[in-house]
Amino acid sequence: MPSATRSSRTGSTSHPGRLLVIITLITAVMAVWAFWPGQDNTVRLGLDLRGGTQVILQPQAVQEGASITDDQVAQTVQIIRQRVDGVGVAEAEVTVQGSGDSAAIVVSVPDVSQERLVELVGRTALLDFRPVWTISGPAPASVDDTTVPAPDPAVDDTATSAQIVQAADNSPEFTAEVAALDCLNPINQSGGSPDDPTLWLGTCDQDGAAKYTLEPAFIQGTNVTDAAAQLPQQGVGGWVVSLTFDSEGARALASASQELSALPECTPGGASPCNAFAIVLDGVVVSAPRFNEPIIGGQAQIEGDFTSTEAQDLANVLNYGALPVNLEVVEVTSVSATIGSDQLRAGLIAGAIGFALIVVFLMVYYRLLGVVAVLSLILAGALTYFAFIALGKSVGFTLTLAGVAGAIVSIGLTADSFIIYFERIRDALRDGKTMRQSAEVAWASSRRTILAADFVTLLAAVVLYVVSVGNVRGFAFTLGLITVVDLLVAFLFTYPATVLLCKSAWMQKGTWLGGLRAGRRDDVPEDERPTVGVES
Repeated sequence: MPSATRSSRTGSTSHPGRLLVIITLITAVMAVWAFWPGQDNTVRLGLDLRGGTQVILQPQAVQEGASITDDQVAQTVQIIRQRVDGVGVAEAEVTVQGSGDSAAIVVSVPDVSQERLVELVGRTALLDFRPVWTISGPAPASVDDTTVPAPDPAVDDTATSAQIVQAADNSPEFTAEVAALDCLNPINQSGGSPDDPTLWLGTCDQDGAAKYTLEPAFIQGTNVTDAAAQLPQQGVGGWVVSLTFDSEGARALASASQELSALPECTPGGASPCNAFAIVLDGVVVSAPRFNEPIIGGQAQIEGDFTSTEAQDLANVLNYGALPVNLEVVEVTSVSATIGSDQLRAGLIAGAIGFALIVVFLMVYYRLLGVVAVLSLILAGALTYFAFIALGKSVGFTLTLAGVAGAIVSIGLTADSFIIYFERIRDALRDGKTMRQSAEVAWASSRRTILAADFVTLLAAVVLYVVSVGNVRGFAFTLGLITVVDLLVAFLFTYPATVLLCKSAWMQKGTWLGGLRAGRRDDVPEDERPTVGVES
């Protein structure tokens, strides 16, 4: 029979060899990503299995003399949890001890340095955009700039926030206070002093290279709808934070840029006002770009010689808003594992036992075809392991005991896909189709069932991940990840490997070791029962 007729009769339009090449390439890429030299090539473990960093924060009222409400504490906890979760799938724990003015917020995160955790959860994240009035040198000076004294060695460096100067207008008193501001003091470069966007501001930049006199803000951080860390589009320079504004912010940006772009260029000691605007975060200037032309479209960038981590952290805190209270760091400690390696070992042993039982069942029930199923399980396990390592590097994924439980549950779900396909092949054989035809026809019907089952599992994992916190999210994330791996393995390995095996002359003989004999059907007379044969 011509090949074209045979193809039409079997319904075969697949190319199993190509699918196997694709899954091989995917596996190779995942392995290279996971084990790239010079990086941490191990699975990151969570608080329960490895421990991490814990910081205790004491809320302080923004206005002196005001009291802390439970609503402010709850809002602060929510923002902190969003910020920490924004670092990755790290399964942080954020709890509150006490209430009101006596409340303490305890944040525990695995595998994050103490310095980065304090910076991430303690930053107020008050952002505003201000027109630049003047730029001057960083050292304190007299009002007429005739003397520039050396930095005072008696400066109190134990302060926790930067000194800023604010006033209702640009008065001589305000100018004198700004001139006396010492931007060579590292504390005044660190931020942490929320500013009133409706007032004039005298402050330093974060590098201590300049001192700024700034007009009231024309855009506030509440007008930012999205912030993302990225490299410049031209590929030159360091990381930047790209901002997108709402309609109100976009209009304000367009109006301010049109007005400021017509002013003279900003230089230290130059004319005032000038054509720059300052991006102020927690009272300190992060960057001060110039307006060379009006900006239409409601987008801007923060440039500040950021590393990738710094840019991602800044975008993270801007995305989730400003804290309603100031936070004082009371204690930063390293915490030990809450469960430990013994429980992890027990979980892995349980998974190994479950895997062994499934392997025994597949080999006994499906024999040679069971080898394909076992190889599929091994491949799924390898891809999952590579994904754990790669996601730990890229999005901060950490494996907890709940995640291990999700992986164990997924072993049975993955085996279900193979069983559905193999049983549909047996059904096709009972209907009188040849081995080659059965492999193709069975896949056409079973893949819909596999997709539906995995879609339901994936949907449940997504919903559980969205509505839950803590270790439950780890279970949901792992379950969803392995469901995706199951689809890849079923479509790109199990199916093509089974088709190639069923095309072999040895399998088409219908031997007992093949695992796919047609069997008996009681509702069909003996002389009409089909037998497995080689396609003519």
